[in-house]
Amino acid sequence: MKCCIELNIMRIIVFFLSGLILTLNAMGQAKPYYTQYILNNYILNPALSGIENYTDLKMSYRNQWTGIDGAPETGYFSIHTPVGKSDYKTTATSFNIKGYNPRGNAYWDNYTASPAHHGLGFVILNDKSGFINRWSASASYAYHIPLTTKTNLSAGFNAGISSVNLDRSKITYGDLDPNDPAIGYSSGDLKKIKPELGVGLWLYSADYFAGISILNIVLGKNSFVNNNKYGDYFTPNYFVTAGYRFNIADDFNMIPSIMLQYWKPQLIGSHFNVKLQYRDVIWLGAGYRNSDFISGYSALFGMNLANTLNLSYSYEVSNSSRLRNYTGNTNEIMIGFILGNKFSESCPRNLW
Repeated sequence: MKCCIELNIMRIIVFFLSGLILTLNAMGQAKPYYTQYILNNYILNPALSGIENYTDLKMSYRNQWTGIDGAPETGYFSIHTPVGKSDYKTTATSFNIKGYNPRGNAYWDNYTASPAHHGLGFVILNDKSGFINRWSASASYAYHIPLTTKTNLSAGFNAGISSVNLDRSKITYGDLDPNDPAIGYSSGDLKKIKPELGVGLWLYSADYFAGISILNIVLGKNSFVNNNKYGDYFTPNYFVTAGYRFNIADDFNMIPSIMLQYWKPQLIGSHFNVKLQYRDVIWLGAGYRNSDFISGYSALFGMNLANTLNLSYSYEVSNSSRLRNYTGNTNEIMIGFILGNKFSESCPRNLW
């Protein structure tokens, strides 16, 4: 059994490193930002596919820098589910459970790693900024294995298509020549379609989680004309995430976390978050993003409205030296649905 586990781990590492090698020496576009990524790490790491004991469906809308005409708007639909997961353990919500706190110390003391299982998922994403609109659709797969009695490791990948559309009719040239050689001379929409591929690893236990992922692995030039002088590149985006859970009391826990994002030519962007949660009913959070281009402070509030429905909202204020005099603030809302819950009165939750 131990040899089989070690062999699987080696296969995972080789698979991940092969994806990493493909991403070297590239420059260009970044993935969208999410204030509430901590509530849905799956959107940035396919290794979380099937981490729950139920089908996890989420929809999100983000309106960024509302004071700028044509400011970024991002929306997505994500869904993932376990396959062959035999245990119904993980955290449960406190709905309709009198005299018992399923988020309390007793649960975590008895926490055990999940048996090996698979996970499948799907994401549709649309990101619009000014006259450029990018959408993508991808499916994901992950495999989860126990490393110790309390720790799991998962590896996953996603694959799909991505499209960048440019609407020339929305470009305001002013007194400049409208015949821009970078986008050609045709009228209407211009489109470029390319493959989408990403890989990730996710390590999780009772008290902590850590992960690394690479999205946009397939390189390609984003140019609307047949001229090597113009356009930029689809480039790899690297994400490193980690967090730790502290029990403040039996009814409260606090989870500080950090996420580092890197892409060329932009350097590292750092995201710092802390979330205070009462059982599995309501949570508050605060965050800070450190980057010269998009730095800002954020606040987060969310709650489980029912055993199958949760809602969260975040508000972000930019303090970027390049943007703060021109931008409004950022709003992001997320609605989550829990499908196929195996518990009759409680809701198993493994995410943080």
